[in-house]
Amino acid sequence: MECNNNAPLLRISGVISESIVDGPGFRYVVFTQGCPHGCPGCHNPQTHDFNGGTLIDPLSLLPEIEENPLLSGVTLSGGEPFVQPEALLPLAREVKARGLHLLAFSGYTYDQLRELATSRKAVGELLQLCDTLIDGPYIEEQRDLTLQFRGSANQRVLQLKDGQII
Repeated sequence: MECNNNAPLLRISGVISESIVDGPGFRYVVFTQGCPHGCPGCHNPQTHDFNGGTLIDPLSLLPEIEENPLLSGVTLSGGEPFVQPEALLPLAREVKARGLHLLAFSGYTYDQLRELATSRKAVGELLQLCDTLIDGPYIEEQRDLTLQFRGSANQRVLQLKDGQII
C-alpha cells in the first residue's frame, strides 16, 4: 500500500510525543511494528508481529512533531526500523530538513546494516540521515540498567555523519 505521495505506508506500534529516555534531549519517538530479531527479554515484544500495529502515512506524523518547539529530535525505535526503510525515508528527510536530530535503534549491528545497504538502497539512505545509531540486539545476559539509552552492554551508541561512524 502507498500514501498519496507514492511512498509506502509505515506500520507503527505507536508514538510517544514527548520522551527524555529514548535519546538525547526532548524527543518524539516512533515505534515501528515488525521485528525479525526476537530478542529474549525485549522491552517492546508487542512490536514484533509484522502484521500488528497500524498502517499510516509517515508524513502524517509531521504536524505533531512541528507543533512542539521543545523537541530536539526524533527517535526511530521498534520493532526494527530498518525493515521499513522505504516508508521511513520521507519522514527522516523531513525531520532532518527541520534541523532535528535523528536517532535510530536497531537490533542489527552497524556492519550488518552496511551489508544490508548493498542490496537494499533505502537501508543505506536511512543510515545516512541518522545522527546517532544504537546498534546490536538486546542480550538479556548482558542487561545493564546503568547504561544510557540502551539495555545491554553489547549495544553501542554510535555517532554518525553521512552514514559513517565519527
